[in-house]
Amino acid sequence: MLVITTSEVPGKEVAEVLGLVKGSTIRAKHIGKDIMAGLRHIVGGELKEYTQMLVEARETAIDMMTKEATELGADAIINVRFSTSAVMQGAAEILAYGTAVKLIKKT
Repeated sequence: MLVITTSEVPGKEVAEVLGLVKGSTIRAKHIGKDIMAGLRHIVGGELKEYTQMLVEARETAIDMMTKEATELGADAIINVRFSTSAVMQGAAEILAYGTAVKLIKKT
């Protein structure tokens, strides 16, 4: 499945728009990771525990979005965007969304 942030695919054209597809997940780290991140926050530097949490959440959201597009019979998801919001301290929601489409070769 092609997943892109652009509205056009080189050499292809959109034959059919199948609709909005999305994937969402909420992730939190356990208390030990929160303590380590809290200490790192005091002295400065990357909060690696949260970076990893968001990487994993993005991948899960993309997988869920792709599954939804596959069920619609899509060839690609175009105009993909991400949204992030804090649900509570130490927990974040990641939403991935885009447009599921059928593609054909340009003539």
